[in-house]
Amino acid sequence: MKKSYYKVLGVMSGTSLDGIDLALIHLDHRKGWGFQIEVAETVGYSEKMKGMLAAAIDFEPADLHAFNIAYTEYLAKIIGNFISKNNITNLDAICSHGHTIKHEPQNGFTLQIGNLEMLSQILKNTVVCDYRVQDVELGGQGAPLVPVGDRLLFPGYKYCLNLGGFANISTEGDGRRIAFDICAVNTVLNYYAQKLGMEYDRDGNLAATGKLNASLLQELDALEFYSKSAPKSLGIEWVNSHVLPILHKYDDDIPGILNTFSKHIAKQIASCLDNDPASEMLVTGGGCFNSYLMKCLGEATKVQVVIPSAEIINYKEALIFGLLGVLRLREEINVLSSVTGACRDHSSGRVFVP
Repeated sequence: MKKSYYKVLGVMSGTSLDGIDLALIHLDHRKGWGFQIEVAETVGYSEKMKGMLAAAIDFEPADLHAFNIAYTEYLAKIIGNFISKNNITNLDAICSHGHTIKHEPQNGFTLQIGNLEMLSQILKNTVVCDYRVQDVELGGQGAPLVPVGDRLLFPGYKYCLNLGGFANISTEGDGRRIAFDICAVNTVLNYYAQKLGMEYDRDGNLAATGKLNASLLQELDALEFYSKSAPKSLGIEWVNSHVLPILHKYDDDIPGILNTFSKHIAKQIASCLDNDPASEMLVTGGGCFNSYLMKCLGEATKVQVVIPSAEIINYKEALIFGLLGVLRLREEINVLSSVTGACRDHSSGRVFVP
């Protein structure tokens, strides 16, 4: 008999390299799916680890394998400290996304490190992880995975938008969930802020001082990815090969790049919406704290932008990966083919028991 109540730890590391998100979650399935985030924390990466994660895409196979082991040990220590500090006991599972190093679904390949069996052995807890690989094997993009959580946990919104390393959106259409990546966000904005010695452009203040570069905006809007139909997903490889070569031509004006790229993000997001003032869009992810970006988005669409509590903004992905882990334990669908393009809906993730 399946349980109606679960206590899990959701763990997420995103492409923006902000750190590792950890959230202790209670999930209740007595009347649909309800949730409570009891305690949550983001543990920032050391500069050394951040540098290695950024460089790992170019590692040779043997070095990448060694790094996967080292990162798994690093992740286990972070999780173990969180469990100890908060006196957490009786977990049903630790549900961890790992960290994406390579995402090449067009080549039948995706790699998230930190998803080794040793994570379960070190932590002496059941671990559910490695959610993307099976979907790619089934012909899918392996992303996005959050939309099933949008459907089950946030059904009252027409759109659910996440602004992290990339912008991705999900909505219901013709009786099925539709979701896809839209464009790069913090992978680009942070890259240029860091060129000026800042970790990120706080509140978008630097972007607000820049001027729109119409030629740059036109080049960005013409990228082929935007004309493709869903399902579609993005990885850092696409930023490196398609976006940065355009931006590098304008590197002498970083405020202008940040201003133009912020308006580009807003424009691309708005192109995916119905522009109906009655429609509500739940917006989460670190990009919510970029006041200038949110101003640009508000000017680009009439859709009502709803920003939830900081807890949900920061930990929605960790929350949903906790849910995905529970669905996997229940052997229920946690990946939607309408979203990823896989040949069928499926229950994805590896389960390791110590």
